[in-house]
Amino acid sequence: MNTAVVILNWNGKQLLETFLPSVVENTSEATIFVADNASSDNSIQFLKTNYPEIKIIQNKINGGFAKGYNDALKHIDADIFVLLNSDVEVTQNWLTPVINHLKAHPEVVAAQPKILDYKNKTYFEYAGAAGGFIDKFGYPFCRGRIFNTIEEDKGQYNDISSIFWASGACFFVKSAAFWEAGGFDEDYFAHQEEIDLCWRIYNKNQKVSYVGTSRVYHLGGATLKNSNPKKTFLNFRNSLFSLLKNAPSNQLFYLIFVRMLLDGIAATQFLLSFQPLHFLAVCKAHFSFYANFKKIYHKRLFNKCIKKYYKVYLLIYLYIFKHKKRFNSL
Repeated sequence: MNTAVVILNWNGKQLLETFLPSVVENTSEATIFVADNASSDNSIQFLKTNYPEIKIIQNKINGGFAKGYNDALKHIDADIFVLLNSDVEVTQNWLTPVINHLKAHPEVVAAQPKILDYKNKTYFEYAGAAGGFIDKFGYPFCRGRIFNTIEEDKGQYNDISSIFWASGACFFVKSAAFWEAGGFDEDYFAHQEEIDLCWRIYNKNQKVSYVGTSRVYHLGGATLKNSNPKKTFLNFRNSLFSLLKNAPSNQLFYLIFVRMLLDGIAATQFLLSFQPLHFLAVCKAHFSFYANFKKIYHKRLFNKCIKKYYKVYLLIYLYIFKHKKRFNSL
C-alpha cells in the first residue's frame, strides 16, 4: 500500500527543527508531506532550505487540526494516511508493523502505535498512550492513562489490540475509509476530532487497532498547553458534539443530560481550585453546544448507531470512589 506521512504545521519551525530529523531518518518507505496551516513564521523557507525532499502543501488559512488535514489530504494520493503531530519523535521501524496490520485485516481501517512521553520516555503519553476508549458519557481514557494518572511502560501493552479511538498524535487511517466516513468534522477545529471520526468508523462496523510493536515519543501540548482555557473549552464542547452526533438514539438525551450535570461538577471543581478561566471555559463550551445543537444534530448517523460503544459505565466514579486508576483494573 502506498503510504503518506503528513505533518500538520502552524508556526512550528522550532518543532520541525527538533523532530523532523527522526522522521526523515526512519521513514524511507513512505512519502513525507508537511501541510502548513498558513504559518507566519519562516517554517516554509526552513523546509525548502533544509529538507527539499519533503513535499509541502500550503493551506490558505489556519483551519485548525480538522480543516487543516481535510484540506491537505485532498491533494495527496495514497492508500494510507499517517497523520503525525509535528512534536513527535519516531523510531526505527515505526511504520512497518502498523501498515502490515492494516494490510492483513481489511476490517481494520485506523490504528495507532504505542505513544510514549518524549520528556519521560519510560512513561506513556497523555494523548493516546496505548489506545483510546470512552465511557458511557463520552469521557475519553486510554490504556496507560486514566484522567491524569499515567502508567509506566513495563511491557504491559506490547500487544495488538482492538480499541475505540486512535490518537491524532500519530493516526494511521486507510484513505478510502477516511473519506467514506466524511473526514474530520471541521466544526471541532481541534481536539477530539479523531474520537468523533473513530466513532463514525465504529458505527460503520469497521475497526480501529493499537499496534504495540511500534512506538513513538510525543512531546504534547505544543500547540495548546493543558493550562490553556481554550483547550478546556474545545475538549468539553467537542466531547458533547461527539455524543450528540454518534450515541444511540434511545439513550441520547439521557446521556447528554447526565453528561452536562457532570460537566457542571467539573466546572465547580475548577472554581474551587482557583481556576476561574477554566470554569468560564466549561460554561462557554456549554453555550457553544447550545448554539450549535441543531447543526450538529443534523449530522447524526441515525441508522448506523451501535448500541454499546463503551468499556465502562461511569469512569469518574470508578476513578474517584473505587480507586480504579489503571486500565487493567477496570
